[in-house]
Amino acid sequence: MPTMVTLVLIVQLATAPAAPADWPGWRGAGRDGVVEGFKAPAAWPEKLREAWHAEVGEGHSSPVVAGGRVFAFARVGGDEVARAFDLASGKELWRKSYPAPYEVSSAARSHGAGPKSTPAFASGRLFTLGIGGILTCFDASTGDVRWRKDFSAELPKTSPLYGTAMSPLLEGSLVIVHAGGHDRGALRAFDAETGAVRWSLDGDGPSYSSPVAADLAGVRQVVTQTQTHVVGVAAGDGKLLWKVPFSTEYDQNAVTVVVWKDLVVYSGYLRSTAAVRIRRDGDKLMAEEAWSNPEVPMFMSTPVLHGGTLFGMSQRQKGHLFALDPSSGKTLWKGPGRLGDNASILSAGEVLVVLTEGADLLFLKPKDSELVTVKQYKVAPSATWAHAVLAGDRILVKDRTALRALELGGGKP
Repeated sequence: MPTMVTLVLIVQLATAPAAPADWPGWRGAGRDGVVEGFKAPAAWPEKLREAWHAEVGEGHSSPVVAGGRVFAFARVGGDEVARAFDLASGKELWRKSYPAPYEVSSAARSHGAGPKSTPAFASGRLFTLGIGGILTCFDASTGDVRWRKDFSAELPKTSPLYGTAMSPLLEGSLVIVHAGGHDRGALRAFDAETGAVRWSLDGDGPSYSSPVAADLAGVRQVVTQTQTHVVGVAAGDGKLLWKVPFSTEYDQNAVTVVVWKDLVVYSGYLRSTAAVRIRRDGDKLMAEEAWSNPEVPMFMSTPVLHGGTLFGMSQRQKGHLFALDPSSGKTLWKGPGRLGDNASILSAGEVLVVLTEGADLLFLKPKDSELVTVKQYKVAPSATWAHAVLAGDRILVKDRTALRALELGGGKP
């Protein structure tokens, strides 16, 4: 028969709040913008309470969450700085910096000197990629540097025209980045523990898009936009499996591809949103055009799949949301314009969560031919280009210089 102490412990364990879900890299664990286990609050608060905030520096790099810690990557003066915070209290646990001078292109001056790449966390390690192309592996517990690569000895340029923006991909024991600069680069896989090169596909320069890993036509592969193509590369050895030409004006490929069934969906500045179907032809893989939709070109925002529909932000009408059937490419509806140049879009339970560059956080629910606004909050005093992160009942927002942890309440997984 259980004792009173045992009963108390059982009740405490049953009623204890669930640990916040990790968000270990660009667009989450699946790199798909899907927030697992999110439940909307029974009553939406009128305002979000600020649990804590920290001045971390400039840049568009998004925070990541792992094991109750928040990791931030930003610029302070001439240095790039990685930091770890306690998610609950905001206490800074460690801070490490290194010199990273960078001359911003005149066309990108308003966006500052970065960094723009979101870190990646796995197995006690934090991987950052600076705006000038410096790849660092930190010990996530202490901040100690385990290894670092700067590529300057082998590539004529170590970042593209507007600075490195692609975020490292962790695939098994590998960390994968597209090193290099305009017209010449290398999609390269490193041993996550030692930094040793495991494979390298040299050629096209990097884009501002981030790679994803997916199983297509029975092959595990890394899929990404480069400067002038969309490519699929064997994850195990770096062999090029397929590629399709794709380039944009001013070489601004920035949208992370979305994989849906056997389709790869992609878009870019003033270019159609399109999809190719990956199929096997003997011992080769083929990429065949499935559809192309010129109505909703995407510039910087990456779309998200939600309930079998693709939701994104087109650059037309000075920025508007849209819904698209991923199987046919047909536009289902288009929302009003003037949202801005960029927004991060998440799928969280029954709602979409959209953070605009103007610091408006929107909770939206799809209904028939529109998105109904459930709640809207102003979440920062300056521009919010970094991706929002939902971690339990906390919403992490990085504005121009500060990182904020806001409490939604009731949103624990």
